[in-house]
Amino acid sequence: MAAAGMAAMQPVIAQHVPLDPAVRTGKLANGFTYYIRHNEQPRNRALFYLVNKAGSVLEDADQRGLAHFLEHMNFNGTRHFPRNELVSHLQKAGVRFGADLNAYTTFDETVYQLPMPSDDPAMLTLALEIMRDWAQEATLDPQEIEKERGIVLEEERLGKGAKERMSRRYLPMLLNNSRYANRLPIGTDSVLLHFQRPVIKRFHSDWYRPNLQALIVVGDIDAAAMEKMVRAQFGTLKNPVHERARPAYTIPLTGKNQFMVVTDPETATTELDIYIKHKAAAIRTEADYLALVKRTLFNQLLNTRRYNETSREHNPAMVSAGMSISPLPGGLDAFSFTVTAKEGQLPAAFKQAWSVVEKVRRYGFTQTELNRARQQYLRNLEQLLNEQDRTPSVDFVKEYQRLFLQQEAAPGIQWEYNFAKAKLPAITLQDINNVTTAYIQDINRDILILAPDDKKQSLPAEDTVTAWLNEMQGMRLDPYVEDTLVHSILTVLPQRGRVTAADSLPAIGVTMLTLSNGVKVVLKPTTFKNDEIRFKGFAPGGASLYNDSDYDAAASAAAIIGSFGLGSLSPVQVNSALNGKVVQVAPFIDKRTAGVHGACATQDLETALQLVYMQFTHPRKDTMLYNNIINRSRAVLPNRYAEPNNIFNDTMAYVMGGYSYRSSPPTLAKLDRIGLDKVYDIYRERFADATGFTFVFVGSFNTAAIQPLLEQYLGALPAAGHKDTAIDRGIHIPPGRIVKTVKAGKADKALVRLIVSGDYSYSPANNQVLNALAQVLQIRLLQNLREAEGEVYSPTVQFTFNKQPRERYAFIIAFGCAPANADHLVNLVRREMEALRTTPVETDNIMKVKAAVIRNTELALKDNGWWLSYLDGQLENGEDLLQVQDVQKNLDALTPAAMQQAASLYLTEKNLLQFMLLPGGR
Repeated sequence: MAAAGMAAMQPVIAQHVPLDPAVRTGKLANGFTYYIRHNEQPRNRALFYLVNKAGSVLEDADQRGLAHFLEHMNFNGTRHFPRNELVSHLQKAGVRFGADLNAYTTFDETVYQLPMPSDDPAMLTLALEIMRDWAQEATLDPQEIEKERGIVLEEERLGKGAKERMSRRYLPMLLNNSRYANRLPIGTDSVLLHFQRPVIKRFHSDWYRPNLQALIVVGDIDAAAMEKMVRAQFGTLKNPVHERARPAYTIPLTGKNQFMVVTDPETATTELDIYIKHKAAAIRTEADYLALVKRTLFNQLLNTRRYNETSREHNPAMVSAGMSISPLPGGLDAFSFTVTAKEGQLPAAFKQAWSVVEKVRRYGFTQTELNRARQQYLRNLEQLLNEQDRTPSVDFVKEYQRLFLQQEAAPGIQWEYNFAKAKLPAITLQDINNVTTAYIQDINRDILILAPDDKKQSLPAEDTVTAWLNEMQGMRLDPYVEDTLVHSILTVLPQRGRVTAADSLPAIGVTMLTLSNGVKVVLKPTTFKNDEIRFKGFAPGGASLYNDSDYDAAASAAAIIGSFGLGSLSPVQVNSALNGKVVQVAPFIDKRTAGVHGACATQDLETALQLVYMQFTHPRKDTMLYNNIINRSRAVLPNRYAEPNNIFNDTMAYVMGGYSYRSSPPTLAKLDRIGLDKVYDIYRERFADATGFTFVFVGSFNTAAIQPLLEQYLGALPAAGHKDTAIDRGIHIPPGRIVKTVKAGKADKALVRLIVSGDYSYSPANNQVLNALAQVLQIRLLQNLREAEGEVYSPTVQFTFNKQPRERYAFIIAFGCAPANADHLVNLVRREMEALRTTPVETDNIMKVKAAVIRNTELALKDNGWWLSYLDGQLENGEDLLQVQDVQKNLDALTPAAMQQAASLYLTEKNLLQFMLLPGGR
């Protein structure tokens, strides 16, 4: 009796957070764990993830890099899928290698992912067989190991550069010289080049075992039936007879402060980072979860405060700044602070950014700030709750991954919303101040300065930065003054328009309206999401209407003016007015169009339309913010070409733009052509007259119900009757054979881009054939450059096309490699292109392309974003909106002969641009 009474008096907050009842979970006798959930987003699909508590931190000294290498080997031969037959087999089912079928390795885990069609029982059986093989049946064929060495080394090569070199120097400090510092997942070249099969087999035998593994299956499945299959399939897995203990490696906190300066000739900016490290909190009990809510609110409050404070600075010394509580490896998290300074202004930049932290440490936040943060936090959860039956399967997968790997609670959105709604009102300013006190401390603090080599002599030493911190603690800083006024986006309703004409396309569920001011509206209500509307409004013209002397101002006008706020409201006041709402709207001026795009929750559509109306009618001019934007751009331009990729990308853009002024690299002279009055006037020219505008809305709305809102705001847009037509400036990829080699950078790597382009006859059928040709070429490059030669990691082929201003196409072939192999690989690509021109495409490859297109189209047709892009594209090009119904007909036309004919016409070397980035130059 007494014991029961004592238990009843225990605070509810100590209870463990329950597991979402919608997930089936269990642990087999061999220790294998599973999580299974039925979810129909997307329909007829299921995600299979195999999660292994085995990453690079478990490697022995002679195994460094082999956790990741083993991940590769699981695609190169298992018991039921010898060599790389698995990839080819799945491609025929529409599962793409890399984009769908993939895996990753980190310090602590290796995870394999496999999305599968679930409307065919045989595919579900196949998926489990693959997962079972990945769990314990890698063959580790010595020949396949030898072939894979080059591929893994090429993957490592792609990461080489300034960031990689610098991180290798500072990570030991950041990771406190723990085991993590010596077990980077990519490993060491000496191991990758020389290890023998017994060494990788030892890692596989030790750590790929059921008591360290979990299978996650989420999708459009019968969960009960799947559970039976999983128990039968994975119950036979065996743990080693002499099992190695799986150490729980962590990064110990030393109580010391550390400092390091790292420079490199190929970094362009000077950055100061501070990490104040802590042991990461568990998230298992209700008390843990409440602490997580407080940390999340702290981050939300701090991010808003940082923006509000730094946006008030006149010509700040910093280019950017960031601060938050964020995770680190090895069971740690940290208060992380970073500031990037303008050249020669690191002391001032640090003090400007750190003053935000110091004010929060000294004075805390205001009650108004906390009230707004709580409101927005709950509103975000409310939207997730509204979408709980439309949640993508991958979101659940990631949640169960964290549950298995970190024992992080997974209660489901209904529990989270109910908990937050009950607990948020009781969270006080003192609670948030306690988070500040706990995380912003003077121990376990790492200070890191990253800078160009030529700034080395002017960089501060540890005692200097420490003195800065001490000085900030004693400096007079006034408390933050909060704007407590209640702001509204729109105070007076405009003169309402009306619908004057309506039409519909029932076959695709589209309604078309004409408003009294001539604005066109295209509406597609969907049920793909419960609480999402996406939209875009556009009119022809854009930056093409302006001569070169005004092009820079035109190209940047929307981004600049759009950042100034609206009407009489500053950006900070606009954000305040939008608190508690889920809405994003932004103007744009592209090369040939101008307009607005955005997204919102259904209940916030009126707010979104008010923003649209104000962006057309009441843009704001702000001299201080304009000067800050231009000064930041001026600060980063001089060192832009310290980074080799910038030289390479600018070279490609300039050549592919026909050496036009509009495709030339950014310069200080170009910045001088951008003036506040000029960008404001151009913005007004593009938005003051809505004649010729078309708006497309896709999402969770009722057409009749939103019509009054469209009339009220879009129907009120000014329309003087002037229509623009985009001008053809004659800019396109130049004809002929062009070879450009850029020599820059220290890293032993080459980047190669081949572009095949030209005129063609634009049509959905031709677009499908050329897109299929690109996919087939990529399959062949993967087979020959990667699998056969082992000289690249991931070659890609993209196909792009446009109808306006001219009917043009381009294939873009991209890969990275060793510099010594670049010419050889280019010749191999040309050989594959010639083979496609001279011989019929293999039926197997056509099957793979068709399967991928069919499966991807099924997903696209259930996605709001895809429909918005499709309708917008068709309208801009003046194409039939019903063409989406012709996908199967166009696929049927994909025959070996048709694709060979297309290759002979379009995949030629008549117009071939070759770009290479090679080391050297300085």
